[in-house]
Formats: sequence, C-alpha cells, structure tokens
Amino acid sequence: MILYFSATGNTRYIAEELARLLGDEVLDLCPRIKAQNYETIYSEKPFVLCAPTYVCAPPAFFIRYIEAIELSGNPDVYFVSTSGGYSGISGAVMGRIIRKKRLHYMGWAEFKMPPNYIANKPHHLPEESVIRERIDQASQDAATVAEAIRARQTLKARHIWLLEHLIEAPLHPVLSRMGHRVDGFLASDHCISCGICARNCPLNIIQMQDGKPVWRGTTCAHCMACIQNCPVEAIEFGNITQGRKRYRLKEYL
Repeated sequence: MILYFSATGNTRYIAEELARLLGDEVLDLCPRIKAQNYETIYSEKPFVLCAPTYVCAPPAFFIRYIEAIELSGNPDVYFVSTSGGYSGISGAVMGRIIRKKRLHYMGWAEFKMPPNYIANKPHHLPEESVIRERIDQASQDAATVAEAIRARQTLKARHIWLLEHLIEAPLHPVLSRMGHRVDGFLASDHCISCGICARNCPLNIIQMQDGKPVWRGTTCAHCMACIQNCPVEAIEFGNITQGRKRYRLKEYL
C-alpha cells in the first residue's frame, strides 16, 4: 500500500504513479492526520511511505503520525521523499522510525521535483522548461523505483554523509518545533470563501470566520498547501508572495 502526504501535488503524483505501476492501493494520510485518526493500517503488499522534505527531513507532523500508527500485515516498508533538490537526512530519519517499529526498512528513493516554496524572497519557481523536465524525469524514475519494489530489492537514494547527520539531525527537530510564523498569511479581497485552504491544512490552524480564512496560533509547517491550492490566488504571505507565480503540478500533466 502506498501512503502519502502531499501539500501541493508533487508527492501525490509520485505516490499515484507508484500505485499505478505496482497495481497497488494508495492512501492520502492528510485526512487521517487532520482527524488524529490512528487506526491500524493493514496491507498484504509492502508499505511505501511518501513525504515531501521540510528542513532536510520529512515534516515533523508526518514523522509523529508514522511513529504513532501501527502498520500491520506485510513487514517490509519503503520510503520515498520528494524535494526541490535536496532531501537531507530524510532516509535516515525514516529508517530509524521504521526499525524502531520492528518493521523491515527496505531503503529509500529520492525524487527531485519542482520546488513549491515561495514564502521567502530567495525562493523562486524555476523556468517552465525546468519544471517540465523534472516532472518527466520523475516519471521515468518512478518506473525504475516501482520495478525495484516489485522485485523486493532494497532502495538506496544516495549515501548520507556523517557531516549531514551531525548538522541536520539536531537542527531538524529544533526548527520543526519553532515552526514558521503564521502572522504573515492573509486572504485578499479576491477570496471566494471556498474553504479549500482550511480543508487542506494538515495542522488545522486555518478556520473560516465570516466566510474568510483566519490563521490561528503562532506557527505552522509552511507546507504551502493554502497558498498554492487557492483557486483564485487570494492567499498571500505578506508582500513576499504578491505577484509571484503559483505552482500547481496538475497544470503540467
């Protein structure tokens, strides 16, 4: 079974491609994470966990969820990460979690996808040609990964160097606990009160108030689900995202 979390479509695309190639089921974990549903997930086939990369590792809420749930049936577990170019220590982090659950860690694969983070001035979407090249390459890589999983081979994306462990292992939990500020998010007058942003927020920090989204609390995961999935591009992060092109993978398929 393919289990995934995806904010803007990159990870969902890889998960669905693997499910199609393997003739397997695919399950979006976001509704379960939002509802704090920790019911056991059973699969006769190997599990394939798919997640994006935030701060050199999977999202903290994804890690906590996988730690909490029971995966039963087939003991083999693969991991797939997506990123804008660098997945950091994602494979090592998930490997430790899976082994701690007394399951068989079958390695990880890393997919380089178009970056979707635009809530920071240095971050920009690449050229259209680069976006399409990355998606095409990811489709080819998915076929290779699916064949390896079908053959029950161990996946190995790349070697994770000791220096990466020393720097990123302590950095990730600290930055994840600190989170990112939410006081920059706002909905412009273009908002049509559809509520998609609230439904997509994995941490349930967006609430609809008088037909408009309101961000509660002080920090969030900055997954970009609210900004990138707004059908009228009404959500901004201060003035940083104003005028910036949004990224929706489905528009390139």
